[in-house]
Amino acid sequence: MASTVSKAEPSAPAPVARGAAVTGQRVLLFGVGGRVYGWEIDAVREIVPFRRTTRLPGAPSFVCGLINLRGVIITVLDLGERLGVGAVRREEASVILVEHGAKLVGVAVDDVRDVRIVAPEQIEAARGDAAGGGVVRGIAHTEGDVVILLDVQSIVRQVLS
Repeated sequence: MASTVSKAEPSAPAPVARGAAVTGQRVLLFGVGGRVYGWEIDAVREIVPFRRTTRLPGAPSFVCGLINLRGVIITVLDLGERLGVGAVRREEASVILVEHGAKLVGVAVDDVRDVRIVAPEQIEAARGDAAGGGVVRGIAHTEGDVVILLDVQSIVRQVLS
């Protein structure tokens, strides 16, 4: 039986300078197409291993299909296809379940990495996100990683609208 992870907790918080208050947002980091991406952990309900999907006729290529998770039908999106960096490696992928209003949507990623606190001063605003379709919120520089911050609600809204 596949295990699930609910609201991933950070293995170790980002280092904080002495006397500095911990401020910023908690960001779930994950890999897609060899790049590191992230979005706010508050959007995440659960993380499950990728499972076989039922394809939807006429759906865009980045819609993997539907899964039945404990009696709930969930649409699963391939984030790599959506971002144009290539399909996720489904045999090793994870599905991040995101709440969008009353609906639950799955977003397939290559791997889930960590949760980090990202301070506002670590984030550069997005410029010219024409290729991403307006889903990139910014670029974060944290602990030696360059993280592309995504607007998961925008990604999901484009499919469910």
